[in-house]
Amino acid sequence: MPDTIIDTGERRINEAVCIDTKRIFDSCVSKDCLEDLRVTFFGCSQNLIDEAVTIKTRDCKIKEVSIDVEEVPFNRGFFSVDITFYFKLCFDTYKAPCSMPQTAIGFAQFNKKCILYGSSGDVKVFVSNSRRQGTDCPVSPQYTNPSAKVQAADPVVLSTDIVNCCDCKVPVCCSYPQSILTSLDDRKPPEHSSKAVLVTLGLFSIVQMERDAQLLIPTYDYCIPDRECCCSTSNPCETFAQIDFPVEQFFPADKDSGGCKCKKDKDNEEKAEE
Repeated sequence: MPDTIIDTGERRINEAVCIDTKRIFDSCVSKDCLEDLRVTFFGCSQNLIDEAVTIKTRDCKIKEVSIDVEEVPFNRGFFSVDITFYFKLCFDTYKAPCSMPQTAIGFAQFNKKCILYGSSGDVKVFVSNSRRQGTDCPVSPQYTNPSAKVQAADPVVLSTDIVNCCDCKVPVCCSYPQSILTSLDDRKPPEHSSKAVLVTLGLFSIVQMERDAQLLIPTYDYCIPDRECCCSTSNPCETFAQIDFPVEQFFPADKDSGGCKCKKDKDNEEKAEE
């Protein structure tokens, strides 16, 4: 392809090049309220919950995400995305009022499903230097099925309730990924528990359906950095002296002055104008 120069008014396009990349064919955004998820505790954590008078949720983080993509029958080009979120929650448990809290770790899960368009393609892709163990051929095929990508922020804890197990109608789930179970010191579920914890979480997520595609894009120039790296660590005190003092960490920001004003402030402004 001959080089062409196109003047866009701001920057000059040198040429159009073809790239092989992931193209997003469909996407959706979700704002889910996960109400009354039962938390699973292992080992001594369940004992802390049983002995607790009150509990507080310290934080909640997404530990693992399982994604399964299947083609929708009789609807060519559409795929069902089955997503399972696994949350790790940290609780402060109190055996008595004004006592020192003890930490209990629990897990919860949430499953959601969505249908997205991922286009269609039945070809096989062969890439050089792609060896797989157990095959005689040095090059193995890669199928062009679309892949799902999930972006999610750590959930917001909306409420935490501790109830008696006999009054809880939500079943406890002990099926978790091996990566979570191996991180536990004691992965054995308690045989008898008297209390259960229910949490309500707010989850923001984006699901994208991607597929390999060849795209023709304009190029302007190579991405050459214009900033010199500053990696000198010979004198740690000099490096520390270049860091600005974190004022915002010590002094909270004032309330935005552009919001509503109280009646007293409005009366003072009117008197000043008169």
